[in-house]
Amino acid sequence: MKYRQYIPAFLAAVLLSGAAAVARADTPTVRGPQPQPVPDLLNMKGVDRPTPLKSVTIEQKLNSQLPMDAVFKDETGRPAPLSAFFGKRPVVLALVYYQCPMLCTQILNGVVRAARAMVLTPGKDYDVLAISFDAREGPQDAAAKKAVYMKEYGHPETNGAWHFLTGDVDSIKRVTDAVGFRYAWDAHTAQFAHASAVYVLTPAGRISKYFYGIDYSARDMRFGLIEASGNKIGTPVDQILLFCYHFDPHSAKYTPVALGILRLAGAATLFMLGGFVVIMLRRESRQKGGESV
Repeated sequence: MKYRQYIPAFLAAVLLSGAAAVARADTPTVRGPQPQPVPDLLNMKGVDRPTPLKSVTIEQKLNSQLPMDAVFKDETGRPAPLSAFFGKRPVVLALVYYQCPMLCTQILNGVVRAARAMVLTPGKDYDVLAISFDAREGPQDAAAKKAVYMKEYGHPETNGAWHFLTGDVDSIKRVTDAVGFRYAWDAHTAQFAHASAVYVLTPAGRISKYFYGIDYSARDMRFGLIEASGNKIGTPVDQILLFCYHFDPHSAKYTPVALGILRLAGAATLFMLGGFVVIMLRRESRQKGGESV
């Protein structure tokens, strides 16, 4: 009986603890920020989105004809068909876009390096044609890019041989289709995904050679331009060297051909033997003339 006086206090404690438990259950738990999956914007894993590189390629279309009636604007804003930039000399073509932060700059740098190392002269032996495949770009972008590379090349007298063009979607597509140039817009990086190459074309606008990468051999570029010109440019030495070299379309390089070298060596041997025979006949003739006297 002596414990009856504690029963009300005990019941009150039980009720209070139950109320506290209910209050804790109704109160949301405060927690720190939960880790969230980070989207792989650079596609390092290749699982969060399809890579645009699957549709990027360069398909060789040798002897394919560029659309000479496709209209573009040059760096001054003057509209003209492609035929205005062909007809006299072979052409080195670069498909780029002028706001490209990476690869296109390296392509144009490679063209300038090759031009510096070659004995051929822009405007005299060949022309350079850059076409933007970004239809959002205009003559101002082309003019700014041309100014950079004319300064880099360092020969302002060849300004008229370097053309930087922009055009609409239809004209661009006609050119890229003719060349076999496949590219794609990557929305995650806000850039175009594309491969790197330059193309040598005949004066009539037909594709003669593909040179891949960003570093173009001056020797290979010279040989390609000579062949594209129908041997109308270059020196006799270049013609002899071309006789010994063969262009491999898979590696996009000129490689020495054993048969050509053997033929050249055989011709040189015959020439020397012929000269030796002529000298000996003349010497014998002189000796006979001296004896008769």
